[in-house]
Amino acid sequence: MKRLLVIGHIWPEPTTTAAGNRMLQLLRAFLDRDYEITFASVAVRTEYSHDLTAMGIEEVSIKLNHSSFEDLAKKKNPDIVVFDRFMVEEQFGWRIAESCPNALRVSNTEDLHSLREYREVCLKRDSTFTAMDWLQKDKTKREVASIFRSDLTLLVSSFEKSLLQGATGISESLLWCLPFMLEEISEAHRAIWPSFEERLDFISYGNGKHAPNVDSFTYLKKIIWPMIRRELPETRLHIYGAYLPQQVKDMHRPKDGILVHGWISDLEKKVEQARMVLAPLRFGAGIKGKLAVAMQCGTPSITTDIGKEGMAMSSAWAGFIADDPKDFAQRAVALYQEKRIWQEAQKKGIQLINTNYNRELLAEKLFKKVNLMLQNLEDHRNKNIIGTLLRHQTMNATKYMGKWIEEKNKKS
Repeated sequence: MKRLLVIGHIWPEPTTTAAGNRMLQLLRAFLDRDYEITFASVAVRTEYSHDLTAMGIEEVSIKLNHSSFEDLAKKKNPDIVVFDRFMVEEQFGWRIAESCPNALRVSNTEDLHSLREYREVCLKRDSTFTAMDWLQKDKTKREVASIFRSDLTLLVSSFEKSLLQGATGISESLLWCLPFMLEEISEAHRAIWPSFEERLDFISYGNGKHAPNVDSFTYLKKIIWPMIRRELPETRLHIYGAYLPQQVKDMHRPKDGILVHGWISDLEKKVEQARMVLAPLRFGAGIKGKLAVAMQCGTPSITTDIGKEGMAMSSAWAGFIADDPKDFAQRAVALYQEKRIWQEAQKKGIQLINTNYNRELLAEKLFKKVNLMLQNLEDHRNKNIIGTLLRHQTMNATKYMGKWIEEKNKKS
C-alpha cells in the first residue's frame, strides 16, 4: 500500500469553499487507488471542517517550526507529500526534503495567490495588469520559487499554466493542470432538475473571507442589481456564503429585492431553484467553483472574463460573459426572460462539465503522470537545475553569515 501525506493550510471545508471541495476530490482520487492517507495541519478546526476520519483518513495536528514534524514524517514514510498552497511548502518543504528524500513533493496551488492579490491591487489603482509587473512582487517570487522547489505543481487553471510557462520559463515537466474532478451529469440527473418555468430569481454565493467574492457582492448590489431590478421589479437576488462580513450582511434589503441568507448546508438545492447565477468577478485567479456548481445544477450564469478564465471560451459558456456593468445587466435580463436561450446555455454547461471535468479521466491522467515520476524521480530532479539551486545551502548561507558577522562586529 502506498502512502500519502497531505499538509493542509487549513482543514478542508467543502461546504464553504471551492478549495475545500477540490481537496476532497484529490483525496478521493488517492483513496480510489488504495493509498493510505494522513492529513496534517497546524490550523484550528472550525464548525465547517470536514470529518476526514469518516473517509478513512488519519488526521494529525502538527506544530510550526518544531522538530516533532520530522518524527511524524519519518514514521509515516510517505511515497508522496502534497503541500496545500505555497506557504505550506515554504514551511515544511525543506523538512520533508531532509527527512523523506525519496518522497515525491507535490505543491497544490488551488489558485496563484500572487496573481489574485496583484489583480486586486490593479483594480484598486485602476491600472493595467502586466505579467512583468506581477513578476516583480515579493509574493510572486515566493510562489514561483516554491514551484521550482517542488517536483510537481498542480494548477486548476490552464491560463495559469500558460502564464507561468511564458512569464517565468518554468518547464512543463514541473506543472500539471488538474481542474475540478466532477461526476458526469447524467440524463437521470437532468430529469430531476426544475424547469425554466419552475425556477425563480437570481442567486450569488461565495465565501466571505475571499476578497473577490466580497467585491463581487458589493459591485452587484451598488451598480448592477439596480439596473436589473428596474427591468424585472418582481425578481429577487439571493446571496449565500459562510463568513460573510458585516458589509455584506448590511446589504439585506427586502424592499430592494436583496436577501442575504448567509451559509446554508444545501446550497446546490438553492442554486437549482434559481433561474440564474450572477458572478460579476472583477479580480481573482484559478477557476471558479461557484460557476462549476451552477453548471452542475443546470443553472445558467452571467460572469466576467475573470470569472470564466481557464474554464471555457466565451462562445462555449453556459450563459454570457460581460465586463461592462450595463452589458452585464442587459444580458442578465435577456437570459432571465428568454427560455430558448436559457435552455441552450444549460446545455452548454452540461457539455462543459462532462467534457472538461470528468473525474475518472482526469484522475487516470494524473496518476499516469505521478507513477512515471515516482519511477524516474532522480532523473526528474537532476533536470530541474533551478530547483536544485534553490535548495542548495549556499542560497542564503552568505546572507545570514554576513548579518551574523555584522552583529558580532557591532557588539565588539
